[in-house]
Amino acid sequence: MSASPQRPEGLELWQAEWCPSSQRVRQRLTELGLCFLTRQVSAEREGRDELQALCETRTIPVLVDGGKAIAGEEAILAYLDTFQEPPGAQAHREKAQKVKQKQLEEACRKLDAATH
Repeated sequence: MSASPQRPEGLELWQAEWCPSSQRVRQRLTELGLCFLTRQVSAEREGRDELQALCETRTIPVLVDGGKAIAGEEAILAYLDTFQEPPGAQAHREKAQKVKQKQLEEACRKLDAATH
């Protein structure tokens, strides 16, 4: 991990709640303790004209930092890796993992009940 750049202000994440890539980026932003504004996009790429005009893409997620658009999960996570992790980042990861595990177990129970 390189030296931490100054903490950005005014981060905007163009995303959708149903998008797994967007979720992973939100999780990493949370781990880093970075505040960000979410901008919901249309479920259909054709409805993302504002994103296209701003970032020249219709694909999500896109992180905008100070007017610089970073498109795609890999590129965003690589950018976020340049920031120093604050104390508590690991606790966020562990909590997220526990929640995911609980959700999977509940889904399996429901599926099992529905099929037996």
